[in-house]
Amino acid sequence: MDFVLPPDLAALEARTAAFVREEVLPFEADPRRTAHGPTDDLRRDLVAKAHAAGLLSPHVPKAWGGLGLSHLGKAVVFEAAGYSMLGPIALAIAAPDEGNMHLLAEVASEAQKARYLAPMAAGETRSCFLMTEPHPGAGADPSLLKTTAVKDGDDFVIDGLKWLITGAEGAAFAIIMARTLVDGRDVGATMFLADLPVAGVRIVRALDTLDSSFTGGHAEVALENLRVPASDVLGVVGEGFRYAQARLVPARLTHCMRWLGAARRAHDIATDYAGRREAFGGTLLSHEGVGFMLADNLIDLHTTRLAIRHAAWLLDQGEKANVESSMVKVFASEAIFRIVDRSLQVLGGLGMTRDTEVERIFRDVRGFRIYDGPSEVHRWNIARRLARAASAKALPEVRAA
Repeated sequence: MDFVLPPDLAALEARTAAFVREEVLPFEADPRRTAHGPTDDLRRDLVAKAHAAGLLSPHVPKAWGGLGLSHLGKAVVFEAAGYSMLGPIALAIAAPDEGNMHLLAEVASEAQKARYLAPMAAGETRSCFLMTEPHPGAGADPSLLKTTAVKDGDDFVIDGLKWLITGAEGAAFAIIMARTLVDGRDVGATMFLADLPVAGVRIVRALDTLDSSFTGGHAEVALENLRVPASDVLGVVGEGFRYAQARLVPARLTHCMRWLGAARRAHDIATDYAGRREAFGGTLLSHEGVGFMLADNLIDLHTTRLAIRHAAWLLDQGEKANVESSMVKVFASEAIFRIVDRSLQVLGGLGMTRDTEVERIFRDVRGFRIYDGPSEVHRWNIARRLARAASAKALPEVRAA
């Protein structure tokens, strides 16, 4: 693995960083940043600026209007964009759209790409992903999926209840995961595409959540006798769980990339303050109690970046990187929270206010240890792999005995 960035990628990183600094940061005080995320009006203004700068949808294949970045390229550019929590909104690389665009590029038919991917890559529309369900449905355990899609002639009729659906309010379409019944037989989970708004999809309520940086917020969504034609199946019937994995592995890594940028922003704000604020005969930074926290921040930033780029490099080599992405997701989500927590602590009372971005970053980043698989679930999956590997090594010895 070569740690030197190609000149074109280094230049793109610098362009993205300058764009965020000069064009995006001024919008952070915009009143259109609401408790349920940036409004669509604000999103459109940001997207227009990214489009003018030639930075829109850098992750999308060039054939569909993007820059066709590799996974390593995403790691570099997404971190630079994440320096402001509005940066991913501007570049159209925020969740859930970024993951949905990747999924569409990999699985959708050419007609579906033209209908759904192209306008989203152009920043004209956004989407939502309907998978998570309230108890007793699917959450971290997808096998508990309760939403059903029953084959009825040339259509599927979908019923179920979804929640924590990011961006549902105002989305142009949804990707829906449902357990599929054909002639009374469960054939597995399938993904369906549905234009919004449409009869059969109802937003029950907007959820008040700790975070506030996703356009459209989070919602509970009811699917009631939703009729979807077979032509709007995404991919192959019964392959939904496989596609979900293809979406979630890169998506959990891109979350790490974006949040690393936000953590670096919190650290920079805290370091600047600690270098100016005086107490007890010197600047805060001159006192070990503060200096050591900021030093630990640098250690976490560096090791997180290395872990992300290694996993991205593996994906670029054609590896599945399931274990590595799980390890990175756990480490990054916890390290990034430590960085932001220390940064808020260094700021003291100022950190509790909205006079800096750190307070908002702190609230938003807490959820990262939960979504795309809680740390505990990833650790459990890693441990299960360890157990299987240990059993496989022990088997020959048992048989020889």
